[in-house]
Amino acid sequence: MPAASPLASGRVADVYALGADRVIRRCRDGGDVRVEAELMAYLRAQGYPVPEVFRADGPDLEMTRLAGPTLAEALVTGVVDIRSGARILATLHDRLHALPTRTSPDPTARVLHLDLHPENVMVTAEGPVVIDWGNAGEGPPELDVAMTALIVAEVATDPTSPFVALAGDLLTAFLAEAGPVRLLDGAVGLRARTGPLDARRLAQAAARVRTAHG
Repeated sequence: MPAASPLASGRVADVYALGADRVIRRCRDGGDVRVEAELMAYLRAQGYPVPEVFRADGPDLEMTRLAGPTLAEALVTGVVDIRSGARILATLHDRLHALPTRTSPDPTARVLHLDLHPENVMVTAEGPVVIDWGNAGEGPPELDVAMTALIVAEVATDPTSPFVALAGDLLTAFLAEAGPVRLLDGAVGLRARTGPLDARRLAQAAARVRTAHG
């Protein structure tokens, strides 16, 4: 059984230590993580940096315990500079979108993370590793890039966040690396369905992406 206190908590799940080398991520509202686990196994077999999954049972996903800060933590502390952080995000997108999908018959479709932002990237000694694949899907790569830009812009337009300036700089640097943002309206629509912000805040974030894009 995992320890009583979580190592980390997100919007929908908690992560518990399971010995020195493994963790369990447990979705608080239940559910079935098998589809997510199958996707992670597929990506790992393709050489994409994801944690190794050992077991998927209902809401529990048992996987490798990663050592290192999130990219968000590394940016805040200065371990990773803004330009390097933006390049990490853009490169992770490029590597993911170079892989074929598992199910879509559309030859232009790719695997999409749809939540690829600095808190979902772990900076390990072996390199960046992408976590939290619960929102993943398949479709046009431009949607995935737009979603990352939108999520970073949400922080850059949040007056209560102490990281407004950092997020704004990261957004500008990411757009310089990733190129023109297409399908931003699609990302806004998807984000409206998956949360957590209301329509007003999403509109502010989208406007910030457009402004940063120049």
